[in-house]
Amino acid sequence: MAAVTALRSSCRAAGRLVCVHHVRSCSSIRFIKSKYVCVFDKSAFKFSHQQRLFRTSAVSCGQIVQFKLSDIGEGITEVTVKEWYIKEGDSVSQFDSICEVQSDKASVTITSRYDGIIRKLHYSLDEIAYVGEPLVDIEIDASKGVAPEEDVVETPAMSHEEHTHQEIKGHKTLATPAVRRLAMENNIKLSEVVGTGKDKRILKEDILNFLAKQTGAILPPSPKAEIIPPLPKSETVPAAPKDKARKIPVPISRPMVLSGKDKTEPITGFHKAMVKTMSAALKIPHFGYCDEIDLTHLVQLREELKPLAQSRGIKLSFMPFFIKATSLGLLQYPILNASLDESCQNVTYKASHNIGVAMDTEQGLIVPNVKNVQVSSIFEIASELNHLQALGAAGQLGTNELTGGTFTLSNVGTIGGTYTKPVILPPEVAIGALGKIQVLPRFNGKGEVFKAQIMNVSWSADHRIIDGATMARFSNLWKSYLENPASMLLDLK
Repeated sequence: MAAVTALRSSCRAAGRLVCVHHVRSCSSIRFIKSKYVCVFDKSAFKFSHQQRLFRTSAVSCGQIVQFKLSDIGEGITEVTVKEWYIKEGDSVSQFDSICEVQSDKASVTITSRYDGIIRKLHYSLDEIAYVGEPLVDIEIDASKGVAPEEDVVETPAMSHEEHTHQEIKGHKTLATPAVRRLAMENNIKLSEVVGTGKDKRILKEDILNFLAKQTGAILPPSPKAEIIPPLPKSETVPAAPKDKARKIPVPISRPMVLSGKDKTEPITGFHKAMVKTMSAALKIPHFGYCDEIDLTHLVQLREELKPLAQSRGIKLSFMPFFIKATSLGLLQYPILNASLDESCQNVTYKASHNIGVAMDTEQGLIVPNVKNVQVSSIFEIASELNHLQALGAAGQLGTNELTGGTFTLSNVGTIGGTYTKPVILPPEVAIGALGKIQVLPRFNGKGEVFKAQIMNVSWSADHRIIDGATMARFSNLWKSYLENPASMLLDLK
């Protein structure tokens, strides 16, 4: 007792006495059971021996949960981390974008399920992440609890100053990852934007309107109208050469490789999907059929419609006409819009015409599809194509755009070539490949020579359920629609 009295006397001049029965440290989970503990004010003893004093800063007792990569469907078990939108120490709210991952079928944006602070990133860029394994560690408020399927790990202590600096707002803003990315790219706080969607969800139009008010710019009413990808080279009517000299293709310059060592890389992303798809396609007996199409009248019609399409913010190419003619042909020959089960015992006739369009991108060959072509106009198809091309160029095509196709067209003519042998994409049963458009001499009904816009088409069909006569009749019908575009009006619904 005498020792305690002496200790009190020495503390009165220097600081204040704090009497506690138990002091708990959240970081070490230890208990100090001394009867009296003397704690000095830190500011009063900056010059003293600090190793002898207790810190008075409060501690935060949060829980760290391991946010695992959920199943993203389509049988995907692993993905490649392409981009992190957060770093360690950042605060996140529910539905905030965490990262972008790429599977062998699509790019997917992963969003947070919690309000909290990022404590650890489990993967670096271009590393393989597996479904069901931890993606990031998020510190959340312990009082809110954790979902039962998440794993709780040891919680480190954090000073009061750090916790105050990284405090998370309780207000939750509803917005899709794409909208959040748009806001982030333009330095817009979602809390300042008034949402016009359901439950005050912030839409892309809300971000654009908010940005217009800040900058004074006038934006078009539809966001798709401003997405105008460059027109493929083959879709421009080639002009007659002024001289007879043939153009020599310029070789693509490549950096000189000084090292003589071989290089081995893993097959990932869309290339991995190509390996799987083409391996399955080898099991299909392909039947090939080729023909040439005179597009002279279609070229003239497109030139007449281009100004009208541009006034609607749409870039009109030949592909919408090809896609619509395909859909009209599938109405007459539905076996080409079907799928065959693995046991080859049942054929499923698809109600929707989801026409895929093969695209050559930096990520590799991808085939997004235009949904429900059978009920879409040519302008609607053109608008959706513009949208898909813009997403493909930005590497933002998702699973919805890349799955569900029932028939495919490959416009290989944008690169070059006339005839090809397209490979069917299972579970589809047919595919068409379009060559480049050439100005060639042809004879009319009177035997006179004229300049014709000629395009070659190559078809492949699954010969297990499609015979050659069916493929030829479908090709003839498709050809008639394109050589006489006005005839499509008779079958439009």
